[in-house]
Amino acid sequence: MTLVGYGVSVGIPVISTAWVELLGFSEVEVGRVAGADLGGLSLGALLTSLVIARMNRRHLILFGAGLAILSNALCMVFLNYDEVLWLRLSAGIGSGIYTAVAVASLGACSRPAQAYNMMLFAFAFSQALEMHILPQLPMNGIYGVFIGAYSLGLVVLHWIPKYPADRKLDIEIDVPEPTGEHHIVHREVPKFVPWLCLAAIVLTYTNIGGYWAYIELAALDGGIADEWIGQILVWASFCSIAGCLIATVLSNRFGLARPLLGALITMVTIVGMLAFGINDINILASVFMFNLLWVFVDVYQMSTIANVDHSGSFASLMPGAQGLGQIIGPNLAATILGAGFGYNGVFTMCATAAFGGMCIYALMYLRLKKTIPALADAS
Repeated sequence: MTLVGYGVSVGIPVISTAWVELLGFSEVEVGRVAGADLGGLSLGALLTSLVIARMNRRHLILFGAGLAILSNALCMVFLNYDEVLWLRLSAGIGSGIYTAVAVASLGACSRPAQAYNMMLFAFAFSQALEMHILPQLPMNGIYGVFIGAYSLGLVVLHWIPKYPADRKLDIEIDVPEPTGEHHIVHREVPKFVPWLCLAAIVLTYTNIGGYWAYIELAALDGGIADEWIGQILVWASFCSIAGCLIATVLSNRFGLARPLLGALITMVTIVGMLAFGINDINILASVFMFNLLWVFVDVYQMSTIANVDHSGSFASLMPGAQGLGQIIGPNLAATILGAGFGYNGVFTMCATAAFGGMCIYALMYLRLKKTIPALADAS
């Protein structure tokens, strides 16, 4: 269900191009429509976080799926920019509700990092499948795929727990005893920890949203062959598989925080280099490394919140934070393009946002290392 909920986010590069080529939207309008879609995801997740601890999660999923299905169906009928803009916002809200419950349910597993890693491992295949299939479809065919996917997700509705088993914000710490035995103590976690993580998610997804919405259009503008960038987007999706495997190994050995900081430093570099021009080689390196690194970022960010939030309230906000970043990213990119700064300005903005997220995690890690070392290096 999480894969379905994130489906539009994954397909944004292809959908953006379809909006331009099939519906005649301008590059600036594409940024606004993509921002509305992903912004709706954020709003839906925000609304869900307010009620998920006390409302039946299965009812939330049914409502979210129904809204997303209806909005996608209406997009087949109404094709003007103003109409599509509001319908994509509505579809995003439904998707946000649907996705927030699925993400919170994954976070409630006994090993959330493993659960999110499995989800992202499957994500690599769904992403590659979307990149291969969606460009071959008409606009209504793309909307039809999403309608079918939301409907199919409802088949597993009965596996979703209706209510959370616990509502605490704490972390379990394994304490050794002189006898050699161990016992578990619960350490309360300050609320600033999940809030700072959510703020960092917004910044990292500002980078992801701006980059992913415009990478194909930027490559075409830079003179890269259509077939070349299409193949890169498909095959680079499989880098996410390697990213999942490497993320698991590193988190088991070094915890979540330190690999996350390393991934964000590298992300800043591979996104920022496109600000100096695009050619066949650096677009290949950038897109492949981007698909490898965003998995690192997602696994570590999501697992950090899930480790301390047992109610699902903060975990359900993660799609909202992601969606908010993906509103800001495409809209900032659209504004930069509208102001005449070109794609050089877009990738500079993306790299700056990723750097901001890295700074938040670095400061938080240093603070937790002094106060709650078990959380600072948790895996």
